[in-house]
Amino acid sequence: MVPIDAPSPLPDDSARQGHAPVMLAEVLHALAPIAGQTVLDATFGGGGYTRAILAAGAAQVIALDRDPDAIARGRPLADAEPRLTLVQARFGELDQVVRDQGLGQVDAIVFDLGVSSFQIDQPERGFSFRFDAPLDMRMSKEGQTAAEVVAEASEVELARLLWNYGDERDARRIARAVVAERDKAPIDTTRRLAEIVARAKGPSRDQIDPATRTFQALRIVVNDELGELRQALEAAERALRPGGRFVTVAFHSGEDSIVKDFVNDRGGRIRRSYRHMPPVPEENPRWGWLIDRPLRPTAEESGDNPRARSAKLRSAMRLGAGVKFPGPARGDAGMNEDER
Repeated sequence: MVPIDAPSPLPDDSARQGHAPVMLAEVLHALAPIAGQTVLDATFGGGGYTRAILAAGAAQVIALDRDPDAIARGRPLADAEPRLTLVQARFGELDQVVRDQGLGQVDAIVFDLGVSSFQIDQPERGFSFRFDAPLDMRMSKEGQTAAEVVAEASEVELARLLWNYGDERDARRIARAVVAERDKAPIDTTRRLAEIVARAKGPSRDQIDPATRTFQALRIVVNDELGELRQALEAAERALRPGGRFVTVAFHSGEDSIVKDFVNDRGGRIRRSYRHMPPVPEENPRWGWLIDRPLRPTAEESGDNPRARSAKLRSAMRLGAGVKFPGPARGDAGMNEDER
């Protein structure tokens, strides 16, 4: 974990170019930041949420990102804004970051999960099949690359990760093709992998690029995104004060399910074997939902920003002694009740 205090010559608005924070108005409404509060932005990215939280009057924002490029982009804002503390760290370490800042707990925490627009749009990072670049995908620029995963995993392992993390229906066919092609020559660029996947899958049946789910799955594996999220939720429970608000914006069903199950379990809502089985309440629940169903972006936002289309926003409160819990407000009426 590296606190950022070095100045940067970059212009202040450089971090916002090409980046549109998803469901910003809904996030601010759910966080409800007020003067005097300390808010933790666990995924700084382009700084969109952080800027809005500061503008709303928060006394202090602690912003984290594991990506050194995101931290570099945020330096001008941190230099100009004394209320902002920018730290390079994984969000699974957020409770340690809060302690390092001399704080007991914070008043609110927000997560914008998944890959950032900046990472996708930098060809050299290897996140996108739109460019021909090294097959990297490491958010922190450390550890195993996607090319190494492709080179070392067995056919069975590749099929499993494509199915589990990419919801890829053709996982076995793609895994078989990858193993056959890597025996001929290394698969170390985004274009080569994308071409192999496209040949294995054939013409797209749903207007989604054939490589989309494969690249998503590899990115999640390389960065241990689901494991990191589980650690982050445990850390958030320690770092968030009773009565504090917790907001997540997820773009992948696995991430959203982890958040939903965590809050349900800690809030006394056990997973039911069938839908009409009543939940068994916990005597001292630690979490409560602030909205009864996940919120989705508006049609207008989805049209303007295609990345927003799959977003789901969930909001919960950390409960404890003396907390007056308002109970859940009605969420997106268009969502199935099973999404709860």
